[in-house]
Amino acid sequence: MPKFFIKTYGCQMNERDSEQVAHSLIERGYEAVAHEGEADVVLLNTCSVRDMAEQKALGKMGMLGQLAKRRPEVVFGFLGCMAQARGRALLKGLSHMDLVAGTQKFHRVADYVAELLEKKRARRMDDPRFSICDTEEEPGSQKTIRDQRLSPRQATAFVSIMQGCNMHCTFCIVPRTRGAERSRSIAEIVLEVRALVDRGIKEVTLLGQIVNLYGRHEFPKVGGKSPFVQLLEAVHAIDGLDRLRFTSPHPIGFRDDLLQAFVDLPKLAEHVHLPLQSGSNRILKAMHRTYTAEKYLALVERIRGTRREIAITTDVIVGFPGEDEEDYAQTRQLVEHVQFDNAFIFRYSTRRDTPAAEMSGQLSEQVKEERNQDLLRVVDSSAHRANERLVGRNVEILCEGPSRTNVARLMGRTRTNKIVVFEGDPALTGKLVPINITQANGFSLYGTPLMQT
Repeated sequence: MPKFFIKTYGCQMNERDSEQVAHSLIERGYEAVAHEGEADVVLLNTCSVRDMAEQKALGKMGMLGQLAKRRPEVVFGFLGCMAQARGRALLKGLSHMDLVAGTQKFHRVADYVAELLEKKRARRMDDPRFSICDTEEEPGSQKTIRDQRLSPRQATAFVSIMQGCNMHCTFCIVPRTRGAERSRSIAEIVLEVRALVDRGIKEVTLLGQIVNLYGRHEFPKVGGKSPFVQLLEAVHAIDGLDRLRFTSPHPIGFRDDLLQAFVDLPKLAEHVHLPLQSGSNRILKAMHRTYTAEKYLALVERIRGTRREIAITTDVIVGFPGEDEEDYAQTRQLVEHVQFDNAFIFRYSTRRDTPAAEMSGQLSEQVKEERNQDLLRVVDSSAHRANERLVGRNVEILCEGPSRTNVARLMGRTRTNKIVVFEGDPALTGKLVPINITQANGFSLYGTPLMQT
């Protein structure tokens, strides 16, 4: 039985794509292993959003060259965004590489792996080297996003509802690596979610590059509701599903119907991840973000008006080309004003073939790092305050299993997406559990269950 190892870099969509590949390999009789040294197939699913992610993947594959020398029969491959962006160049730079499969080819990886394994086992060592590179656009590839491997008693799952992005933010390479927006049908998605619920899933997160723009060019509005809100309603109606989430949206996709969905759909969790990127209108315009700081703030207030104590998290980029002290000060002021529950702060990373890479006013890494650390302190303070407000209160968590940092304890997430660590019976895994919060420490909460199995 061939064994495979997949390492994933980047976002939740990449994690979901890796699950699809793993499922297809397992269906063919392959066995997943936890270490590349045990594998007959080693695949790295890559990210291109930031240079660091690319360098990590390239460094990892470079180190795997030693394994290739010892075991030349092993198949090595790059999947995903960096594979899409760099294509055949990856085969030239790493002599042991066998496979490069782009973002619209995850459903073909199992076929390619089988072909490569067969050729490696059959060939003589002095035969010419062979490889497969497929990064061509494939119409209808969004319909192949299905099937995933679930672990025993898994409680949560991600469901990709679309591929691609049409927004063309000037810092972002995603439209090039993921292509234009392409959406699955509501019926397909509902079938997948219903099957997941039948297998024990209690919470589903809908994934899209800009998830709340789902279907806008393919499906009609009905009763004044966008295709995305229609999808939320259809998934919400599935019996046995307890919680529904989505990520990542764009501020321009928050129309009245989506705000009303937070009022009308109780399974929709009280958490919105709302990327900001900058608090300076000048920089937002240079980024091609299509909203202003004032519109963003007004939207935050409207979101908070839909649900009591709804949590809002965000993304911010510091050190964008041309960002001066005043621009950064405006970002810092907005972040302090909003008091986010948490935020991901990124230093601007130059991406080839993006407009921002050619802009004047590129900032030094030192300036980017200083602003990154300063804004992290602001975010940490607001996140800690948000957690401290929960001490002494009872919350509902969905238990996901052992804590990643202490397997003797369990962990789960509140409806507002906050991590809670607690001691309890492992049989609570997969269940909704009322917890009394006793302590806030950093970004984690600690509590005591108010029920047992």
